[in-house]
Amino acid sequence: MSASSEPGDRPRVGLFVTCLVDLFRPGVGFAAATLIEQAGCEVVVPEQTCCGQPAYNSGDRGDARVLAEQVIANFSGCDYVVVPSGSCAGTIREHYPRLFSEAEEPEAHARAMALAARTWELAAFLVDERGLELDGVRFDGTVTYHDACAGLRELHVREQPRRLLRQVAGLTLSESEGCEECCGFGGTFCVKYPEISTRMVSDKCRRFAASGADTVLAGDLGCLLNIAGRLSREGHELKARHVAEVLAGMTDAPAIGEADETLR
Repeated sequence: MSASSEPGDRPRVGLFVTCLVDLFRPGVGFAAATLIEQAGCEVVVPEQTCCGQPAYNSGDRGDARVLAEQVIANFSGCDYVVVPSGSCAGTIREHYPRLFSEAEEPEAHARAMALAARTWELAAFLVDERGLELDGVRFDGTVTYHDACAGLRELHVREQPRRLLRQVAGLTLSESEGCEECCGFGGTFCVKYPEISTRMVSDKCRRFAASGADTVLAGDLGCLLNIAGRLSREGHELKARHVAEVLAGMTDAPAIGEADETLR
């Protein structure tokens, strides 16, 4: 693989792993680190904490501020912060500056703005900032891509993952109808409105199946956990994976929600 960096130019990238990746799919974090290194960067993993999105979206600005202050401090020494999640990246980039008053807390607001400017969703960082070109990656299958809401609408991440996927040998990308529509996860939305959420993800799963794909990819693990659970409950044969796993060629592990037969 090659990137746009000059020899010796290795910016220091802080990998913000996210809570869901850490707890449910740590392999996504390793895949993200592999891709960032292949893009010519040094990867560091500072002390992690929640980005504060659940608190922020629930109106708890006090707890959201506390968590934001921790993230800002922990990643202060990084040239970039890269997140394998449009949702968490969007929280840092779009909402952290709103937690601090520019008039009453100018220093805190400036720190939040500085971190926001250095923070990227993974695929957008690889393509828009580093110009990564894949070479030698293979995935034999037909995939369909789900555009998660925050990445698409807050960060305009749409073409970047598709551009990288088109460079993967053996992979066919089949778009599904309504690929830009919400899957019904929505963080606390699925908890507050479970019946609506279930209908939304069921509709998505039917469309994924109609696309002819055998694998659903996305850039947010929250969406993928929601989708994988409904695919299984409704008897669909499709698998679900984070896009970073395919781009890094790290697909040996069972798909999301599948049992690991080697442990039986």
